[in-house]
Amino acid sequence: MPDTIDARKKHARKVITRLRKRYPVAECALLHETPFQLLAATILSAQCTDERVNSVTPKLFQKFPDAESLAKATQSQVEKIVKSLGFFRAKAKNLRGMAQRLVEEYDSELPRTVEELIKLPGVGRKTANVLLGTAYGIPSGVVVDTHVRRISNLLGLTESQNPEIIERELCEVLPKKEWINYSHRLIHHGRQICIARRPQCTDCPLLKICPRVGLEPLE
Repeated sequence: MPDTIDARKKHARKVITRLRKRYPVAECALLHETPFQLLAATILSAQCTDERVNSVTPKLFQKFPDAESLAKATQSQVEKIVKSLGFFRAKAKNLRGMAQRLVEEYDSELPRTVEELIKLPGVGRKTANVLLGTAYGIPSGVVVDTHVRRISNLLGLTESQNPEIIERELCEVLPKKEWINYSHRLIHHGRQICIARRPQCTDCPLLKICPRVGLEPLE
């Protein structure tokens, strides 16, 4: 890991340049048509793959497309739709609670600050950052999922495994205008090339600048 903040910032800029070239279009992988739907999908994505979430949200959003309709849903109605996901009972409860809170306290409008969003059931900093960055273009922080945590460590941009510490350290070295797209691009990279169990290092556009922290040396 670069030993000074300036060195880490310089290293981060090199990483961003290569990621931007490899993934020019940075998009959220969760299917949604509205900010509300993105919030609901992100709540469902906790400890679950985006692919699995995308397999249930079309039906969920067809039946409950907005906060008003979801707020009126019964627990059993929502559970039936999201049952294939892990922790489906808790997620169904959080979805209903989130929608009810939006209707009752925010006139069905989504708050646009992390501080307000994390007061909603099922919403933590990661979910709030996803919503604000993807739906509104507000760089409130860096989304730290499993891909971002793992690859940021491999790249030497952080040494922590704690998402809050990782986010703070990444915000220190990444230009604020890159906070949103850095996560999107690193998630794509983690799925396509820097795969957890079989990283394709020899095909990686970051290889020349990646210290590969914790990996065996290439032959």
